[in-house]
Amino acid sequence: MTGNFENFDSTEASFRKSSVIQERVNLVSTHMYKQFLEYQRASVNGDEIFVKMINNLQEIVSSMKMAFSSRGVTAQNISLDYDSQKTVVVMNILWNKMSFTTRCNFSPQALYRENNLPLTSMRIMAIKGDYNELMKGVKDNNEEMGRLLDNEVASLYIPAEQTQNAIFKVKNLSNREFFLPQLDAAKEFPLKVIEVICGDVVHHEEGTRKSFNIV
Repeated sequence: MTGNFENFDSTEASFRKSSVIQERVNLVSTHMYKQFLEYQRASVNGDEIFVKMINNLQEIVSSMKMAFSSRGVTAQNISLDYDSQKTVVVMNILWNKMSFTTRCNFSPQALYRENNLPLTSMRIMAIKGDYNELMKGVKDNNEEMGRLLDNEVASLYIPAEQTQNAIFKVKNLSNREFFLPQLDAAKEFPLKVIEVICGDVVHHEEGTRKSFNIV
């Protein structure tokens, strides 16, 4: 009889353990599934915005060429290139180079909100320089993200709901947030990035790169 009670206790304990595991796994999987669905919708919105952004950038390049040509400046160094998957755009405006990319989205991620739940969103990054040159020799996602952050000018965060505003953050403005209707984001985001980069001044380098003797 004692053996039977021991078997019963063991079975009951095993059942309770299994129930606890199942309950906690369900909580985690429900949370992750919600993240996955939100991120999937955000990615659809972001990809649509990025394609429209490319179209707007093509129009901007044409306008830039006309503006400089009318001033007697060659438009040879004004160009736009993008990859076949439409995940990276590289833009040249005379001595300025900039890139836009969606290749910073390696997994569902959220934007921190101080008084609300984190906002699951897709990110479009604007960086100073040619993306393809900056990424030479990159071995993994961590290294790629490090180089993106080192050269970041601004980021656009696109939420899952199309009625929600996209959030635009400029790095040199202490990451101050600007809100854009998703319908306007494809035009306003690249224009602001161009204003930030091309409106800046390139200063002369000072100091000594190598030592030499003055006779």
